[in-house]
Amino acid sequence: MARDIGLDVAAPKNECADINCPFHGTLPVRGQIIEGKVVSSKMDKTAVVQREFTKWNPKYGRYKKVRSKIHVHNPPCINAKDGDVVKIAECRPLSKTKKFAIIEVIKR
Repeated sequence: MARDIGLDVAAPKNECADINCPFHGTLPVRGQIIEGKVVSSKMDKTAVVQREFTKWNPKYGRYKKVRSKIHVHNPPCINAKDGDVVKIAECRPLSKTKKFAIIEVIKR
């Protein structure tokens, strides 16, 4: 049975035994919630999510497109693949670079 993480997202249908899963483990999620696209899911329980946003450039007086890549925890119950649009939430540091976890796949 999946626990309530306090966000308005649907719990995954699959179950997992991952201790760092927000739904089936003990990982608390809080802080930022970001949407992005998975560009790599080759690592074990880790994915790379790329997000695009616009940033104001004061020198030229206009907006520019900016991309950033974030390493996220990919629980086995969600198992996001390359090309999926996902919603990620901030959590405690899980490793040197992982500070977010996937909480929902928006589009496969």
